[in-house]
Amino acid sequence: MSSRELTKELYFTTSTVVDWMDIFTRPVYKHIIIDSLKYCQAEKGINIYAWVLMTNHLHMIIDVDHENNDIGVFFRDFKKYTSKKIVDTVLNNPQESRKEWIINRCRYRGIANAKNKDYQLWEKDNHIEVIWSYDLYIQKLMYIHMNPVVQEIVEKPENYLYSSARDYCGEKGLIDVIVEK
Repeated sequence: MSSRELTKELYFTTSTVVDWMDIFTRPVYKHIIIDSLKYCQAEKGINIYAWVLMTNHLHMIIDVDHENNDIGVFFRDFKKYTSKKIVDTVLNNPQESRKEWIINRCRYRGIANAKNKDYQLWEKDNHIEVIWSYDLYIQKLMYIHMNPVVQEIVEKPENYLYSSARDYCGEKGLIDVIVEK
C-alpha cells in the first residue's frame, strides 16, 4: 500500500453482541474470538490489517484473499461458530456469575430470529464498509486503535492486549496482522 493508494479492496467491519451485552470481559470468551480469527486466517483466506475486541463488539479492517471466498460467508461462519462456542462455554462454566442473564438474553434473541435454533449471541447484521481511499483507511485504523483509549480502558492504544495497535508500534500482538503504514 503506498502513501495514497490502496492495492486491495479492504473492508472496515463491526460485529456487535446482541443487546450490547458485555460478553468479552472475561479472557475465556476473548480467546474464543482470537482462536477463531487465527483459524479463519489460516483456512478461510481472511487477511487482518487491524482489529480491536471491545467488551461487546469487534472492529476489523480485513480483506478476503481467495476469489472463492466471500466476506458475507466469512461472517456467517465466524459468527455461527463463535456464538455456539461461547454459549456452550457460558453454559459449562461453573464460575460464570452472569450465566442466567447471558443465556436468557441469547435465548430470547434466538427465539425471535427464525434463522436460529436456540441462541443468538451476535446481532444478525454486520456493518461492512468498503475502504475506498488511503485516507479512509487511516481514519478507520485510528478509530479502531483509539477505541480502548476513548473508553478509558488504557491510556495508550498499544497497551490494550486485544488489539492490533501493538503491532503498529513494533510489538507482537495476539493475532498476526498485515501492518500497512
